[in-house]
Amino acid sequence: MASHPTFNLVQRTAQACTALAFNLHRKSEFLVALADYSVKCFDTVTKELVSWMRGHESSVFSISVHGSGRYAITTSSDTAQLWDLDTFQRKRKLNILQSVGIQKVFFLPLSNTILSCFKDNSIFAWECDTLVCKYQLPAPPESSNILYKVFAVTRDGRILAAGGKSNHIHLWCLEAKQLFRIIQMPTKVRAIRHLEFLPDSFDAGSNQVLGVLSQDGIMRFINIQTCKLLFEIGSLDDGISSSVISPHGRYIASIMENGSLNIYSVQTLTKEINKPPPPLVKVIEDLPKKKGNSGDLKVKVTSGRVQRPAKSRESKTQTRILKQDLSGSLEKKESELSDGLNKKRLQILLKGYGEFPTKYRMFIWRSLLQLPENHTAFSNLIDKGIHVAFLNLQKKYPVKSRKLLRVLQRTLSALAHWSTIFSDTPYLPLLAFPFVKLFQNNQLICFEVVATLIINWCQHWFEYFPNPPINILSMIENVLAFHDKKLLQHFINHDVTSQLYAWPLLETMFSEVLTREEWLKVFDNVFSNHPSFLLMTVVAYNICSRAPLLNCKRKDDFEYFFHHRNNLDISAVIREVYRLLNTTPTDIHPDSMLDAFVALTKGQYPVFNQYPKFIVDYQTQERERIRNDELDYLRERQAVEDMQAEVDQQRAEDEAWCQKQELLRRAEEARREILLQEEEKMIQQRQRLAAVRRELKVKEMHLQDAARRRLLQLQQDQHEMELRRLDDEIERKVHMRDREIAATAKDLEMRRLELESQKRLYEKNLSRNQEAVAKEMKENADAYRQKVDLEEHMFHRLIETDQTQNQKIHKLIEENLAKAEQACLNTDWRIQALHKQRCSDVHRNECYQEIAKLLRKNRKKEIEVLNAMMDGEAKKWEEAEEKDFHLKSEKKTAALSDTSRRWFLEKEIHDAQHPCDKVPKCRDEQVASGCLPRTSQLNDISEMESLTQISLNQRKMHWDAMEQDLMERVRNLRQRLATQAQNRCQTPHLLAT
Repeated sequence: MASHPTFNLVQRTAQACTALAFNLHRKSEFLVALADYSVKCFDTVTKELVSWMRGHESSVFSISVHGSGRYAITTSSDTAQLWDLDTFQRKRKLNILQSVGIQKVFFLPLSNTILSCFKDNSIFAWECDTLVCKYQLPAPPESSNILYKVFAVTRDGRILAAGGKSNHIHLWCLEAKQLFRIIQMPTKVRAIRHLEFLPDSFDAGSNQVLGVLSQDGIMRFINIQTCKLLFEIGSLDDGISSSVISPHGRYIASIMENGSLNIYSVQTLTKEINKPPPPLVKVIEDLPKKKGNSGDLKVKVTSGRVQRPAKSRESKTQTRILKQDLSGSLEKKESELSDGLNKKRLQILLKGYGEFPTKYRMFIWRSLLQLPENHTAFSNLIDKGIHVAFLNLQKKYPVKSRKLLRVLQRTLSALAHWSTIFSDTPYLPLLAFPFVKLFQNNQLICFEVVATLIINWCQHWFEYFPNPPINILSMIENVLAFHDKKLLQHFINHDVTSQLYAWPLLETMFSEVLTREEWLKVFDNVFSNHPSFLLMTVVAYNICSRAPLLNCKRKDDFEYFFHHRNNLDISAVIREVYRLLNTTPTDIHPDSMLDAFVALTKGQYPVFNQYPKFIVDYQTQERERIRNDELDYLRERQAVEDMQAEVDQQRAEDEAWCQKQELLRRAEEARREILLQEEEKMIQQRQRLAAVRRELKVKEMHLQDAARRRLLQLQQDQHEMELRRLDDEIERKVHMRDREIAATAKDLEMRRLELESQKRLYEKNLSRNQEAVAKEMKENADAYRQKVDLEEHMFHRLIETDQTQNQKIHKLIEENLAKAEQACLNTDWRIQALHKQRCSDVHRNECYQEIAKLLRKNRKKEIEVLNAMMDGEAKKWEEAEEKDFHLKSEKKTAALSDTSRRWFLEKEIHDAQHPCDKVPKCRDEQVASGCLPRTSQLNDISEMESLTQISLNQRKMHWDAMEQDLMERVRNLRQRLATQAQNRCQTPHLLAT
């Protein structure tokens, strides 16, 4: 078996602790802030004080440790101090105005940034080493402006969550320094007490789950991206005071409002979202008792830690108890309770002390009653809401505490939803109120205690419903008759029945006649014994009050006695109860008529139907009918009231309208009188204005006449001045014309000189260009002339053989060959020039295309750019192949020409050397005369010239076509370049890109 985890006491500080911090550089050390404004460092191994740091003038409520564990920031309301944990010396101190106040100062994870949050909602970021302000977050929007109280940062330090007295949570992006989301919690959340992100091993520090602890004691975990509620811990009855999450996000430790410590498994919570956590288990164990010394009886209370693993098929909850090591083993006893307690030993303890210890009473009661704590079933009952029968509970039972009234209302509603009869039971609030007041912080326990009480100690109470339980009261009367006949006879003589001296005690569970301490002592004994103990308590109370009851003579006195507290020793009453239990005969003993204790079942509550169902159903139907009639009456009355209100409102509106009309009529008459007076005044003013207008008209006519005369004179003077000005202008323009003519002549002369200088300059440049062209052509021709040296040598041999006969033909052939050679050279030069231009144009075209593509496309489209480059490369290869093809064709043409010329020369030389081989014998004279060979040679030479001319013409046509194609491509390229330049001017942002 696995051993239980243990805890150790490190140090007694004798001061209240205000803050704790772990994860220091030395893992065995931790920081503690105390109520005397000091901060101490303790070692968990040596359990000794390591250092004592002072400097604050108010209590420290926050300690933040740097990620390296070497620095810490302690924060109080008026100052924040930075400490070096290696030397425990103060490095820096942040002081602010008292009117502002510090809310929190802490380190950002994985950085050297300090975040300071003040009470005026200002947030600053500081560099840890230099304390230079890095930035300040802007103010939140006015639509959701809240005063920040609590803060949380993700593990990567990128997101800051802030909340306060509102159901809004602000999420800040610290990288962008702006508010990027506002999360609104449910309406039942009015204030946020604590925020903390839930770490995850696979999110790289960008935590997505945020834990939000609100004012109702429930901690809700939400996803900040989807804004969905994932799970929650705590409840309204068992609220959380504070909570912290382990660094790896596997466990959540929470301090509950009742002082207990709960540890939750995050893995289990994510699987069972809606299931509330089981309560904290506390174990009471007693050591062996020594006789004669009550102080030797010890009870060791150990706190437990409850985990929530995944449920098995039997839906059993596993618990682990955190406790110190106990020396010695405990004896096994019979009658063991579910929580490890022994009922017989508890009864012995109760008889010895008279009551259970106050500190452990609630735990003992829960063990004695064997409460199942059915969270799901109770939640289903609570979710049904307030029962109709208890909506106006505060009118009949005015409770000062609103919280207590709300808990009472919920408990009674849950009982009514559990069984219908409880909605019609008039004394149920009186019966449940003391338990509600006792368990007001845990409604589940309160409900189950009351339900267990009804099932066991209220047996047979509802058989005569709606009347009091006559059978139970008869049992009490029989026991009282056996033990005190005189008192019973006194009740009979004064017409006091059991409904007066027994029923008030039962329906209120003695809460009206006992104090809190007395009531708790009584129910310690009630819950520890058979259900008949409660009935015997009623008899014992009457017997112990025998003296004052015998003195009562009036019925009102009896009623007052059983509804108010009396001077009575409750210990004596309890001893009397035990005496009655032991001395009452079996035939009248309630023990034989009541069943033994039966606990509530786990999972679901048992069905309660021990009552006359037809009566309850009839009462329910009658009550529903009466309620419906009342609702109809209320609706009709509301309709009548609405109609009356509308009539009154209409009457008031009519009266107001009449009064307004009367006021308007009077105002209209007064304004008409004023209007008549104003019209009379206006007529008089018009008459005066007409007289003044006539006078002004006469004056105006005189002034116009004088002005006309002055205008005529002025026009005459202006005409004379205009004539003089025109004369002067003519003279000035004649003079200017002469000057302009002279200046123009000089400009023409200068222009002529400039043209001559430009002409000489152009001629000089032209000569330079011609020289360059000639030089280039000469260089190109040198190579060719070396190639034709053999041909010239062959021609010289031909000339020497037939110089006299073929001089003219030789000259013609030489001229044609020179022309053809010059044409070839010129054509080759042009081809080379065109090839160079084409290569340059193609290169520029490709550059322009690449630039245009780079400007049009984004950097992200690198694949398209590579494809474009590959297309350009393919085009280049095509062009290279085309050029190679043209080069090969040119080479073939040149080779053909060379071959034809070589063949021609060889043929001519052969014919010149052997002229007789081709002449017939019969024509020897013609051969000797030399006529036939010359004719044949001329034909061959003309044939060779025609072939050469055809070849030159073909080459010229081919190169003209290539030149036209190149010029057409150049024009297209220039048009595209102009279009691209225009586009670049229209889209300058592409150039910037």
